[in-house]
Amino acid sequence: MSVRAIRGATQLDLDSVAEMELCVGQLLTQMLEANNLSKDDLISIILTATQDLKSDFPAAAARKIGLGSVPLLCSVEIDVVGALPRVVRVMMHANLEGGLTEVKHIYLKGAAVLRKDLAQ
Repeated sequence: MSVRAIRGATQLDLDSVAEMELCVGQLLTQMLEANNLSKDDLISIILTATQDLKSDFPAAAARKIGLGSVPLLCSVEIDVVGALPRVVRVMMHANLEGGLTEVKHIYLKGAAVLRKDLAQ
């Protein structure tokens, strides 16, 4: 078993607590399911949000789906001119069987354009 980083991102339709909970909850759930992970396999999760998302912390959504015992860290994404708005990015660290090429990275909604090479 190796420590692996799993990437993911989603784009919110609007900046609201409900939208943050829905989108981040869906993203994290799909990342876990696609990689056949349980909460006990997780080491930590880093979540970033673009500067236009101010309604809530993405980590609050992670806690709502039962990941409160996992170390969570939120940060602000750098503000690049022309960057996709209302995006939450995730880097999930987990104990995972298999090699790097077997990791399933998840990009949802408008965020799928961010990494077409990684998106499932």
